[in-house]
Amino acid sequence: MCVGYLNHPDAAAEVLCLLRQSGATAMAVRVDVAIEDDVVRMFNEVDATLGRVTALVNNAGILRRQCRVEDMDWARIEQVFATNVIGSFICAREAVRRMSTKRGGSGGAIVNVSSRASRLGSAGEYVDYAASKAAIDTLTIGLAKEVAAEGIRVNAVAPGIIDTPIHASGGDPGRLERLREMIPMKRGGTPQEVAKAILWLLSDEASYTTGATIDVSGGR
Repeated sequence: MCVGYLNHPDAAAEVLCLLRQSGATAMAVRVDVAIEDDVVRMFNEVDATLGRVTALVNNAGILRRQCRVEDMDWARIEQVFATNVIGSFICAREAVRRMSTKRGGSGGAIVNVSSRASRLGSAGEYVDYAASKAAIDTLTIGLAKEVAAEGIRVNAVAPGIIDTPIHASGGDPGRLERLREMIPMKRGGTPQEVAKAILWLLSDEASYTTGATIDVSGGR
C-alpha cells in the first residue's frame, strides 16, 4: 500500500506505522497531484516497490478561505481545480493503464472522494470547491462506464460535514458546530466512517457496484 502526501509528513508516517503494525507492506511518497510528473513518478515508484496497482483512492483535495464567487481570483480557482480535478484525472489515468485487462492488468477498483458540496453548492463559502467535486461526480460516472468491461470498478463517496482540519483551512474551524443542527443526525461524521465506506467499495463485497456514489453525510 502506498500513502501519498504533500504537506504533512508526520501524519503520513503515523499512517504508515499503523499499516505496518497491521501486517501490510506499505510505503509513503511525497507527491503534488497538481503536477503531472509527480503523479507519474509516484506510480512508477509503486510499480518498482509494490508491484502493479489494483486499487486507487483519489483523496487529495483542497479548499481555500470562504468567500463569494465575485471575490475569487484566477489563481485560487486554478489551484483548486488543478488539485481536486486534474490531479484525480491523472491519478485515475495512471491507475487504469496498470489495472485494465486490455493492457495486461488484472483489474481493480478506484474510489473517488467527492463531497455533498457538489450537490449543495456551498454558496457564500466555496463554490469553487463544490464545482470541483461536481467534476469528480462526472468523472466517476463516465470512467466507470468506460472501463467496466476491462475489470475496473469506479465509485465515489460523498462525505458531508466531517470532523477534520479542512474546515480550518477554509477559515471556519467552528463550521461543524455552527451547522450541527442542520444535519438530521445532529453530529458531524468521522474520518473513520468515510474510510469504512471507501473500504467497502474497494472490496469484493461491492463486486457488482460501479458508477455509484455513497453519501456519508448524516442525512444532509
